[in-house]
Amino acid sequence: MDVVSGEPLFSSREKFGSGTGWPSFHSPLQPDLIVAREDRKLGMKRTEVRSRYGDSHLVHVFDDGPTPTGLCYCINSAALRFIPVADLGQEDYGDYIILFDDEKRKAEPDPEKPARTRRDL
Repeated sequence: MDVVSGEPLFSSREKFGSGTGWPSFHSPLQPDLIVAREDRKLGMKRTEVRSRYGDSHLVHVFDDGPTPTGLCYCINSAALRFIPVADLGQEDYGDYIILFDDEKRKAEPDPEKPARTRRDL
């Protein structure tokens, strides 16, 4: 999620190893929550990606990614807060648990484990 606005932007389902050292994704979780802009800084033409509501710089997107999109969103990891699937419900992102059907069991709270709060993060 965007650290500024809380927008859910990328998911581990779309993550891949790009070999760049940056968290890399082939597509955003919700394309309508990102904005692409042309960036001609540093003497080259690139596409900058920003969060729609937080207007945070997230990434430059490149066309050397894997299928299905062929795109590589190499993310500035400081711009995102990563939430484990098991914590989605406690973090008010419970609507996204369905995306992780195979991990849904892990997303259910463990009655023996105390709930995490935002203060714990």
